[in-house]
Amino acid sequence: MRLLNTAGGRVLCLAGTVDDAAVDSFLRRYGREPAPVDVVDAGSVTSLSMRGLELLLDHLDAAERAGRPVTLRRSLQVEQLLAGRGQPAR
Repeated sequence: MRLLNTAGGRVLCLAGTVDDAAVDSFLRRYGREPAPVDVVDAGSVTSLSMRGLELLLDHLDAAERAGRPVTLRRSLQVEQLLAGRGQPAR
């Protein structure tokens, strides 16, 4: 998990296994407040813990409250978790 500054804006990247240890490492590095992002790239996630899902949703919710459109790239695993929580496609 990383925050990247790209030519297309700030990107929250999640890849591989996003478990509680990965979330803890991300929070130590970047802090607890959701960062303003333009893209959430979760297209390479193979496994997502509930804390990982909460972190992803926190970033999406913060962007929505700020009126910022965010592109969400999602893997099948992320798609299934979002569908199970009643999250609309973004």
